[in-house]
Amino acid sequence: MTSNKTKIFIDGQHGTTGLKIHERLKDRPDIELLELPMADRKDLAKRVEIAKAADIAVLCLPDAAVKELMTALGDADVCVIDASTAHRVADGWTYGFPELSKEHRKKLLASKRISNPGCYPTGAISILHPLVEAGIVRADSTPAVFGVSGYTGGGKELVEIHEKTPNVEPFGLYGLELTHKHVPEMKKYSGLSHAPLFVPSVGHYAQGMLIMVPITRDITTKATHAADVQKALSDHYAGEKFVTVRPFADRKWLERDRFLRADRLIDTNSMELAVYANEIDGNILAVASLDNLGKGASGAAVQVINLKTGVDEATGLAVAAQ
Repeated sequence: MTSNKTKIFIDGQHGTTGLKIHERLKDRPDIELLELPMADRKDLAKRVEIAKAADIAVLCLPDAAVKELMTALGDADVCVIDASTAHRVADGWTYGFPELSKEHRKKLLASKRISNPGCYPTGAISILHPLVEAGIVRADSTPAVFGVSGYTGGGKELVEIHEKTPNVEPFGLYGLELTHKHVPEMKKYSGLSHAPLFVPSVGHYAQGMLIMVPITRDITTKATHAADVQKALSDHYAGEKFVTVRPFADRKWLERDRFLRADRLIDTNSMELAVYANEIDGNILAVASLDNLGKGASGAAVQVINLKTGVDEATGLAVAAQ
């Protein structure tokens, strides 16, 4: 960057993700936030102009609006972080999950086009990618991925429904056509050759999520024990600040020694992985816990901004106490 402060433009800063990114950046002395007057926020020419003046443009917009802006930007030198699903699996875009591999930070540093991960895929990929890489899960298998998120994961419309509608559902499955928009990135960045079976759900609470991946016999390459899964995950994330793997059989983070809360990591950029098992039957379950507005969205974008600007990756981000 050429100035003392990094110039950042958040296009769509009044949406759920944009607001959280703005919150995390607005008081930082190393950041200058570029903003358009309210009257100009739908003016494509002015949005392009201010994006080109920024060092980093963060796009918190619907897919169609992102594609329109990117067409207008062309090959402009600005670094773009796209928080929509428009470019998650697109050629020429780098996936914004620094912990994906030991070499992935180098790819992010070299890239000017970065796709911010989805919240559910962050959890699913964090489990499946290391297990495929370690040869535990078959790349040609069809893993099942289940999850629950707070209603803020659905954006302003779902937030309004849950906060203003009487007798709203306390819990509901959705995506039952089994073609959810997050499936392509789960497949690509997990290293799978087939789409996983993914069923998300929403609970009547604001933030936090759990993603569950059963490690069943039909998806593994050989007889597998919970300790094998836990070790592969621990080895992959060794030394990482935001992704931690709980010791096997350590239950101290469970509520009343029994319940794994979906909201336990809210307002942090942390993600915790844990492995549960019935060793008699050989059944294994891997679970990722995270904040759908933290490591699952705005926190992930800020982490990449920190990486790109050369400051500590945890700047402006909370890390959960262990």
